[in-house]
Formats: sequence, structure tokens, C-alpha cells
Amino acid sequence: MNNYDWFKDMGFLQFIRDVGKHISVNYMLAKDSVKNRMETGLSFTEFSYQLVQGFDYYWLWKNMGCTVQMGGSDQWGNITTGTELIRRMSTASTGSTPAFAVTTPLLTKADGSKFGKSESGNVWLDAARTSPYKFYQFWLNASDDDVMRFARIFTTWERDEIEARETEHRAKPGTLQKLFAADITRRTHGEAELNNAIEASNVLFGNATADALGKFSRDQLLDIFEGVPQGEVSRVNLDAGVPIIELLSDHSGFLPSRGEAKRALKENSISVNKQKAGEERIVTSADLLTGGLLLLQRGKKNYFLVKVVD
Repeated sequence: MNNYDWFKDMGFLQFIRDVGKHISVNYMLAKDSVKNRMETGLSFTEFSYQLVQGFDYYWLWKNMGCTVQMGGSDQWGNITTGTELIRRMSTASTGSTPAFAVTTPLLTKADGSKFGKSESGNVWLDAARTSPYKFYQFWLNASDDDVMRFARIFTTWERDEIEARETEHRAKPGTLQKLFAADITRRTHGEAELNNAIEASNVLFGNATADALGKFSRDQLLDIFEGVPQGEVSRVNLDAGVPIIELLSDHSGFLPSRGEAKRALKENSISVNKQKAGEERIVTSADLLTGGLLLLQRGKKNYFLVKVVD
């Protein structure tokens, strides 16, 4: 539903006459969401928002048979304003169907900010918005304090299971994050996607093989290596074969010069698609991963993704 549908024909004077008269200023000031803002300042818009949301609940209750409004704990004041409006505005003609308010502890990020569709750094249940890999990584990277809280909110583990895993985690840090990330990813996306997410994590952070790298689609590879520096190379050049030194420097821009490329190769620190490369290595189209990609690497953590262009 879009609340514009019931507000578009209601003017401000009508709203304060028909709705505002039912709720006193004292009632509105008693809300924590208002009290906590009185010293720092609260605009009239913010102050009156609880009336607008309260009327939404009344309209849905009256016209759509909606009897429960749910929200985060920060919405308690706004939701109960709705139940109060329903109580005061209901008549014999609208019936006496009860209305309920249900809130849950507000989930916050490590910095104290809220999760929400208008916030940055969200995780979505929809794989089209947050891939299973990113979903898994998000929970895997949770702080120790957060993961202990998340385990109590999101899992079906019994209390003694959680406490036992916390004890194990204290002895071996990171244990609880792995168990929790696996559990919530499995229940959200399924076992197959969990295995893909774990394998993708091994590609980026572990000792994955070239064969493992070849199992991923182009979209999955771009997802795994999001944020990694990228360059391009011509398909024509790859078809003919490009010496590794030229690929690292002239063609991709991964390394600043041929001299730097030679030094890295002598150090045996260069890999192409997770395979060590020597100075004589020629890279061709046959080396391309799914979707026309090449993964270059210097050392363990310095990655560079090359996209082939026609």
C-alpha cells in the first residue's frame, strides 16, 4: 500500500482537525523518540511524524483489516500512537477489533548505525541484491561482540549450544564467525550456495587452485574481486600471445614498468589464474577464465583483474 492514496485528498487543516485532536501534545512529548531529542532539537516534521504513521495504521486497520504493526524497537512510540488512534477514533460502525504493536530489538552495525534500505552497507536476503558470497562474507567479518549477539537473534541454536560455541571461540578466535556465517547462509540461500561462498572465500583468502577458479561464472568472479584494481587487454593481442612481462606492465598496467615486472617474476611472486608464472610465460586466449577474465596476483594479497575487450 502507498499512504499517498489516503493522504492525497486530505489537507493539513483536515488532518489536524480530524486526527490531531485525538492525541494530546503531552502524549506525544512522553514518547522516548521525542524526549531524547528535546535538548538537541526536533523539527515540527519529525515531531508530527508519529501522527502520520499512527494514522497510516488506523487507515489500514479500518479499511484493510490490518491488526498488527511490526517494527524495530525504535518504532515503538510511532506504532503505539497508531494503536492509540485506533482506540480513540474507532466507533461502533468501525467495530471493536483489537490492534496490536510488536517490536523487536533493533539490529545495529558495529558503529551503532541502523540497518535499513536507505542506509549504506546493507545485507539483503535477495541474492540479486546481496550475493550469497557477500552475504557470507558480511557475517564472517562480524566483530566478536556482534557475532555473539547475532547468534542469539538469528540462529535456532539452543542456549547451551551457543555458550559452548562461545567458549570454543574464546580459545580459538574466529570459530564462532565461521559457524554462524555458515548457518545463516545455509538457511537463507541453501547448501550449494554456501559451498560456493566458502570456495569463493578460499579463492580470495586461501590457497585455492586454478581448477577452483575456473568453476566460477563471470558475475561470481566480479563479485569476489569487487574493489580489486582492474585493467583491460585486447583480445587480438591475447590471440597472438602476450609475454608475461608486457602483460603485467604495458597492457594491463598492473605493474608500473617492465623492470618492476622482471623483478617480481624473479622473486617468483607472480601468478596468473593462481598458477605461478616465470619470465618466459606467454599468456594467450586459452588462459582466459569464464567471461573473458584473467586474474593476476603478486604475493598473497595483491590482486589485479584483467578484462578482455574486443
